[in-house]
Amino acid sequence: MKFNPFDYPLAWADPAMLSLNSDFVGHIPFVMGLVDLLRPGTVVELGTHTGNSYCAFCQAVRLRQMPTRCYAVDTWRGDASMGDYANGDAILAQLRAHHDPNYASFSTLLRMTFDEALPRFADGSIDLLHIDGCHTYEAVRHDFEAWLPKLSDRGVVLLHDTAERRAGFGVYRFWAEVAAKYPSLNFEHCHGLGMLLVGARPEPALQDFMQLAAAEPAAIQQFFAFQGLRVGKHQALDYSVAFGWHVQSLLNAWAAAHGKPVNPQCGTIQAAQADPISFFYNLYLSAQQALGNTSS
Repeated sequence: MKFNPFDYPLAWADPAMLSLNSDFVGHIPFVMGLVDLLRPGTVVELGTHTGNSYCAFCQAVRLRQMPTRCYAVDTWRGDASMGDYANGDAILAQLRAHHDPNYASFSTLLRMTFDEALPRFADGSIDLLHIDGCHTYEAVRHDFEAWLPKLSDRGVVLLHDTAERRAGFGVYRFWAEVAAKYPSLNFEHCHGLGMLLVGARPEPALQDFMQLAAAEPAAIQQFFAFQGLRVGKHQALDYSVAFGWHVQSLLNAWAAAHGKPVNPQCGTIQAAQADPISFFYNLYLSAQQALGNTSS
């Protein structure tokens, strides 16, 4: 069997939501493809923050119309690695604005600590667990050991930041210890993402994928890194449009205050993102007007 990138169609999908946080964006194609391979009954994420990774799980479930239940666990108050969130309520509200109308029928956001959430899940009930909370060695080890009994016979654990070596980050140390104990795969791009097949009876499709990863490691690594870069470029364009839209709003306010024509093309940010070329051209015209130069 040879690696064929078109065997992983969800890895080519565009994310329905991308927040301004870029920490996980490069792994979205892989986790969407993973959901397609694993077909999990229950997905749990520990540490959701703005929701890029979690909404990717949910989007994959929805696209494949799986009977999956998803749970995001986070206090939305910060931790020792990230510091306290001054705007945690706003972050959660923004996530809910996308999550609730799209995924609330099968997904639940649990605002609590990881340990508080443990009793909500029976042993052996979780097929896919993503650990992305506090990144100290002690915290990651505690989360893994506390939640390991909750994993099913098909259970898969994802650990983010396996390549991050900043002060206070110890996931790479824990990964070095645990990767040899289970079938494992580690991606180095985008701060690192490690996958562990902790269940005694892994999903056959995922076993086949692991065999391919062992036989053609460069092809697997390069494909998912490239797809992550593709998604990252989408996010960078969204950043640019969001900033430009804010500038256009300021220019329109200036024009109204000075009796100048207001650019009617400002519209909504969603419209700007749908047609960025026209949007930026109209932004250029507005800037020319503000500078007193209406030539094009």
